[in-house]
Amino acid sequence: MRYLWLILPLFFTLTGCQSAYYSAMEKVGVHKRDILVDRVEEAQQSQQEAQQQFKSALEQFSSLIKFDGGDLQRMYEATDSEFQACSKAAAEVSGRIDSIESVADALFDEWQDELDLYSNDKLKRDSALKLAATKRQYTSLLKTMRRAEDSMQPVLASLQDNTLYLKHNLNAKAIGALKGEFNSIQKDINRLIAEMNTAIKQSEQFVAALKQ
Repeated sequence: MRYLWLILPLFFTLTGCQSAYYSAMEKVGVHKRDILVDRVEEAQQSQQEAQQQFKSALEQFSSLIKFDGGDLQRMYEATDSEFQACSKAAAEVSGRIDSIESVADALFDEWQDELDLYSNDKLKRDSALKLAATKRQYTSLLKTMRRAEDSMQPVLASLQDNTLYLKHNLNAKAIGALKGEFNSIQKDINRLIAEMNTAIKQSEQFVAALKQ
């Protein structure tokens, strides 16, 4: 069972058949709500990892502008490595958010369709209200996550610009030119971290509500 859980997502991602994946998971007792909880928690983790990576890139940039002799090529390579790692972390966050959106849409469609199966009007109304409340909370969460995702883009653009500039100007004068960029990058990374902290907190609230 454990290996089935690991293999099925890969198989159905490759085939592009999400509905078949959800059906297969339901047959082993894993429902869309469970998958949504898992994916939200995975997104939390990817955001936390991205925060640490962008902090690491800022530390490297701080070391760069304090450079005072030594192997400038090695300093460039370290700076480029941090940029590449940030790009990878950002892509991971985006992928996690996309996966949340996919299963949430499927869950809400199913929930809406199954309201018609009720014969008890009181239970149907209660379920419909719960669906509406869950969708509102999810919509707010997705908006917050996408805003945090967007906050990574100006940082990535700045890191790329500075990395390229250093690559093409491996000299002390280039370091001087980059010093003026530090405060702007630091401000953008602080904003990014704040946006992600908001998204992570909201994710925790959403997961808690789903588990009730």
